[in-house]
Amino acid sequence: MHLPIVRGAWLAMLLCLAACSSPARRDDAASLPPSTLLLVSIDGLRADIPGSGRMPTLDGLFAQGARAAWVNPSYPTLTFPNHYTLVTGLRPDRHGIVHNDLKDAALGRFESKKASGRDGRFWGGEPIWISAQRAGLKTATMFWPGSEAEIAGGRPDHWRPFNSALTPDQRVAEVLAWLDLPAAERPRFITLYLEQYDVAAHAAGTFSPQAVDAMHTIDTALATLLRGLETRHLRSSTNLVVLSDHGMADVRTSDTAYLDDVLPESMFSWSSLGPVAHITPRAGLEAEVARRLIGRHDHYTCWNRDTLPAAWHYGRNARIAPIVCQSDTGWRLQLRRHPLPLQALKGEHGFVPEDPQMRAFFVASGPDFVPGVELPAFDNVDVYPLLAHLLRIRAAANDGTLQTFAPALAPRADTPH
Repeated sequence: MHLPIVRGAWLAMLLCLAACSSPARRDDAASLPPSTLLLVSIDGLRADIPGSGRMPTLDGLFAQGARAAWVNPSYPTLTFPNHYTLVTGLRPDRHGIVHNDLKDAALGRFESKKASGRDGRFWGGEPIWISAQRAGLKTATMFWPGSEAEIAGGRPDHWRPFNSALTPDQRVAEVLAWLDLPAAERPRFITLYLEQYDVAAHAAGTFSPQAVDAMHTIDTALATLLRGLETRHLRSSTNLVVLSDHGMADVRTSDTAYLDDVLPESMFSWSSLGPVAHITPRAGLEAEVARRLIGRHDHYTCWNRDTLPAAWHYGRNARIAPIVCQSDTGWRLQLRRHPLPLQALKGEHGFVPEDPQMRAFFVASGPDFVPGVELPAFDNVDVYPLLAHLLRIRAAANDGTLQTFAPALAPRADTPH
């Protein structure tokens, strides 16, 4: 039999197995010593930075690993919705984290940076660490949106509250310490979240000296992580996935559109502002607010939530306000009584996912990947079924497909025949 036919048959069988969405469990054939899966997020790092010469360690992974042309973020292109999509395979419309800040009719206000962000009742779906635990695997999260909440009745085996003061090197040191645990306690799935580039780019711009310095700091930490895996003789048995949640674009403070220039704030309430605004008309004023807001304005567009662009897969969830306004790239939506800080330039995301500046990146290496393969662009919902495949567990119901990664997945010795 010719090799292409063998490989094609293996891939067809693999995808058939991945299509199952029964409760997570270990595959019967997974009897060999298991691999470790390490998922690393560099928040806000756009797709044109890896391979550009700015981050040598990441560039090396990109040159040698399996990589994507880019990754399409989910709408809205914000941190909490997209990070949770990556670990559930559900679009924000389905898992319920429809914005970094939102309102729920029964639960009240959710704010990602406050205590409500740690309330598990807001978080739908089943994150991969819960799927893995159901299959009997140990898990650990060095920060990840959602990992501080008790979701689906559980938390990762090892987790800690988010602490921005913990440097990338310190975070890597803790990840490596988890890998030094006795085999029975050692996590099989670990996340590492690095927000330093996102913070610097917000404050000063996408390629500002501060942002470039953050790239260097993160890249140095990645090099430390790779050395740590090598010295522990774990590199060949670790699947490493490094990605981002969305991209970043520069904005000027002067490029701000004010919603209360179109209608008085007394006519509506809001649950979010910025690139994406969620607007709820006051009772009895629905028709008038819609008449004034729905449609195209200078530098932004507003829709009824049930008429948003179909490609965004957004608008069915009850937490989405009746009217959603989306700014053009480089602009923000604010109210006159909520002025922005005075600065000439900073970075922002939350713009339409079709904008190339919002594209995320993806690269992976390890025993389950074919080196050097470049995959076409894909939607970030596809990452979750990949994670489940790498952990040898059955995926929970999700919106993604493992087929995206077929050209980059190596045949496995533990694949059933």
